[in-house]
Amino acid sequence: MNPALPDSYGTRSGPRTLKGGSLSRDGVPSAGQEGVVTPANTLTAREQEIALLIAQGLSNRVIAAELVISSATVARHVANILAKLGFSSRTQVAAWMVEWGAHRSSDHG
Repeated sequence: MNPALPDSYGTRSGPRTLKGGSLSRDGVPSAGQEGVVTPANTLTAREQEIALLIAQGLSNRVIAAELVISSATVARHVANILAKLGFSSRTQVAAWMVEWGAHRSSDHG
């Protein structure tokens, strides 16, 4: 199951629950909603950092250079991110990060 992607991405089969919470119908987490699958409660700090760089369209090699780590380490982090989120592509990670960021910005502005 793929959390936090709207049905228009063709990958959501329903809300995902984490520790008793769930996503809204459109798959976008809301600020302060306990149990929602967000980068902060799902990914490590380094995985969040890499997910943000993935959302910017950067390759593993460019991410590695940016963070001064090896490409193999980036590949391992990407695999961990995909596994934790139940995704099969970087595009899904990027879309999830963009949707989460857009929703978070609208809550604070």
